[in-house]
Amino acid sequence: MSVLRHRSRVAIVKGTNHYETTKQALGLVIDEVDVEPDDRVLIKPNCVSSKPPNTGVTTDSRVVEPIIEFLREKGVHDIVIGEGGNPGTKKTFRITGLKDLAKRQGVELINLNKDKWEELPIPGSVAMNKVKIARTVLECDRIINVPKLKIHHMAQVTLSLKNLMGVVVDKRGQLMHHKLHEKIVDLASLFTPALNVVDGIVGAERDEVVGSPIESNVIIAGVDMVSVDAIGSAVMGLDPLKVSHIQQAAERGLGISSLNYIDVLGDTLESVRRKFSTEYSDEKLESYGLSRPLSEEDITNMMSNFTERDPRVKNPYAKK
Repeated sequence: MSVLRHRSRVAIVKGTNHYETTKQALGLVIDEVDVEPDDRVLIKPNCVSSKPPNTGVTTDSRVVEPIIEFLREKGVHDIVIGEGGNPGTKKTFRITGLKDLAKRQGVELINLNKDKWEELPIPGSVAMNKVKIARTVLECDRIINVPKLKIHHMAQVTLSLKNLMGVVVDKRGQLMHHKLHEKIVDLASLFTPALNVVDGIVGAERDEVVGSPIESNVIIAGVDMVSVDAIGSAVMGLDPLKVSHIQQAAERGLGISSLNYIDVLGDTLESVRRKFSTEYSDEKLESYGLSRPLSEEDITNMMSNFTERDPRVKNPYAKK
């Protein structure tokens, strides 16, 4: 087990003005962000479903815009917004406002599902020895990771670490969902984002795609994605010590997960903490015949049932 002997810093800023709240959070961590003027920088939002940001499912373009301006203040001009979160990514770009934002700001917008890819080995992997990564991602020098604040029915939470799944191409779900926590960490071990900014203006409780929006009006930002996810989990009322992939990431030396070793800048954790419901996700797992945490039997069932489900079949868990 890796032992980290330093502390990390994570900014929390609460406010109803998307632009100003994000800008304030970035200002608190600006000195730690390692980007150079000649870097090609990828901004990676969460576009997992073709739903607007006010559903709590997708990253808000109004959070991405101050990040672009933040980069330009640092002299960076080669900026790409890229995501491959779902087959309807092109539509999601329009619905979230990212298409209009990219045009207005003069940055590239790339659907990673349509990108060329390279298959990379994962040194020291636990569950996934190799993975196909979109070439655009590999050609960028830095990544700005911009997930949403959400509960996830299998991974417990979906924040910075899990948001990297969108850079994987070719049967992403079938590849990742078996031993999901381990594979999230395997994938994350390939990348060190220069910055992680969690859009918690409107998050999602109960489920990551068909859950309920919950207005938190919070932005979380930091360089250490494990620490950012630990704080994000705590903001949603979950104990990060009990979120498997966050702990595995810390044990493998990817960052700090203990709240005791994370310095919070801006608003306090206590002032923004709000219990997000996991009831729907628990019901969803039960409907699969699975438990939390997943047992080996659960994993076998998931491989034979859930991951092979025809994606054209209507979601049986959608709210009536």
